[in-house]
Amino acid sequence: MLVTDLRAEFYNLIKSQRVLVLVHFDLDGICASKILQVLFRTDHILYTVVPVQTCTQLLEAFQQHAEQVKVVLLVNCGGCVDLVEALQPPDDLVFFVADNHRPLHVCNIYSASQVRVLTQLGEEDEEVPAFEDVFRPDESEEENSSDDDGGGGGSDDEEGGRGKRRRFDEDVLEKRRQRRLWEQQRHKLLFDYTQFSFFGRSTALLMFELAWKLSKDSNDLLWLAIIGETEMVLHERSEPGKHLLTSASLQTHVSRLNPKPAEDAPRPPSDSLRITFEKDLTLALYRHWSLVESMRHSPHLATALRLWTLKGEKRLHELLAEMGLPLAQCRQLYCGMDVELRNGLQKMLEGKTDKYGLKNLFFMTFSATLGFRARMCASDYVHAAVSLLERPDSDESPTTCFLDAADALDLTKPEVLGRGIELRKQQLEAIYRQVQTFLDMNQVICAGPFLYATVVQGTPDARFFAAPHSLNLLATFTLRAHVSTSRSRKSRNLPLILTTPDVKYPEPDHCLVCGIPPVSEETHKK
Repeated sequence: MLVTDLRAEFYNLIKSQRVLVLVHFDLDGICASKILQVLFRTDHILYTVVPVQTCTQLLEAFQQHAEQVKVVLLVNCGGCVDLVEALQPPDDLVFFVADNHRPLHVCNIYSASQVRVLTQLGEEDEEVPAFEDVFRPDESEEENSSDDDGGGGGSDDEEGGRGKRRRFDEDVLEKRRQRRLWEQQRHKLLFDYTQFSFFGRSTALLMFELAWKLSKDSNDLLWLAIIGETEMVLHERSEPGKHLLTSASLQTHVSRLNPKPAEDAPRPPSDSLRITFEKDLTLALYRHWSLVESMRHSPHLATALRLWTLKGEKRLHELLAEMGLPLAQCRQLYCGMDVELRNGLQKMLEGKTDKYGLKNLFFMTFSATLGFRARMCASDYVHAAVSLLERPDSDESPTTCFLDAADALDLTKPEVLGRGIELRKQQLEAIYRQVQTFLDMNQVICAGPFLYATVVQGTPDARFFAAPHSLNLLATFTLRAHVSTSRSRKSRNLPLILTTPDVKYPEPDHCLVCGIPPVSEETHKK
């Protein structure tokens, strides 16, 4: 069943219980779990956090810890499967599900008490079929009992028995026809409900609102919620309209927790965190890279200028020259550029957007400043943490990658964040090289109703793509680059299917597959 009062119907019920928290391998789930851990430690709630990546791992983790707990919280996992059917839990165990994957399984939504889905009041991510349209009492027993009664009648009045049996057969046939029509309608409703997969609201934001209602919110927890929402925006899991509403809500919390200090107020501590809401560039990691490299490896700008071609490289140099940026300055690290050039970069790029067709070059985002350290954008944290979560090192276990990604979000561990940023640069460079290979070798092929491309077995950079986020970014970059260079108008309306070798778990005749909607589609449903 759906739970909207998180404080009364969720948090107050688990205060006296030991909680098993199963967290999916994504950044939004990590942020939500870190917020929950702060709340649990504050109220001395015993908990166990176990990262899970697949349904098999979910089943194994549950079987390993089920005997020790009576409450299981699933963060960004479990919502799309029938939990009672899949896990076979004891009758006294309760599942709380906070999952941003959609559509949710109807059995979880309409569960009487054992499965409770955490959601926000008024949230309308999907049109859930009505209970009476999906579930109906089984009439087979009634029909069988009716058959027995009809067949065992007396033989005193043979004519009356035939008429009674004939009327009874007509009633049974009518009931069967009605049930067949109901099953056809049910099949259609479930097909329409489950034919697309998409994402709902950020789970980290949901957990922060719980902390706010408990009067335990802080800047640190708000920053985690911002990173969770930013991850969904960068990976195109959040619709633009919903993101605007979410940003407005987050901005309200930022204004509340970060008031402007009065002139005579004492200076804040050197380790205090301050969050600001501002317009920023969509260039990937440009504060930690050179401006030229950041432009080359940002899909929006690289696609607009076609930087994988010689002509595109000349257009980039022309753009920098018109903005008055010396090439020597743009090739060194951004932090080493002249201060006046850095301060005027956004204004100079804004004046060239129309001439060079630079769409989606700016977006509203949040930045954090901790003491006297350099300002960090939320997208930088997303890039760094995701790279650590999906690192190509085969020696590291998935649990170690999960913990490193969680450490990268800790503001007191900048060295972990730095490692993630450097690894992300390598991933973006590998993605750019692979896109250039696809286009140079004409490996994006039209198969009628869709496009497809394949990363060849033995490609040196294939290890960077054997993960969901990296593979999705490669597919998105490839599709946009192909559409920008294709002469066919049909390409804008075709989806792309991309396959790559699974180098982490190599098996014969196995590969990873990613499908993304056409460029012309505004919705992010797949």
